[in-house]
Amino acid sequence: MTALRSRVAETARVYRLHPPRVSLGRVVATPGALDVVRDHGVDLPGLLRRHASGDWGDVCAADAQANDLAADPACPARLLSAYDTAGGRLWVLTEADRSATTVLLPSEY
Repeated sequence: MTALRSRVAETARVYRLHPPRVSLGRVVATPGALDVVRDHGVDLPGLLRRHASGDWGDVCAADAQANDLAADPACPARLLSAYDTAGGRLWVLTEADRSATTVLLPSEY
């Protein structure tokens, strides 16, 4: 098993243990993100579950802390997760009002 597959399997095990922390609202994806998902077999529902459960992926410590604060309903703010996939990095952004979540490439921001 490759290191990436091992890491994905462990992450999958962990996020199944944690209920969603935030509502995703309407989920949309950009054409570039959909190309990566299709061309590289990315588990998009899995990434969305990770994001919703508070696994922010490959963000810096400051962004992870900001997400943890923003996940609290008392002070909602936009959430950003970043996941390195076989097709490159994907971002998952949830709006502060939790009306929508967008999956996109960093270059599409």
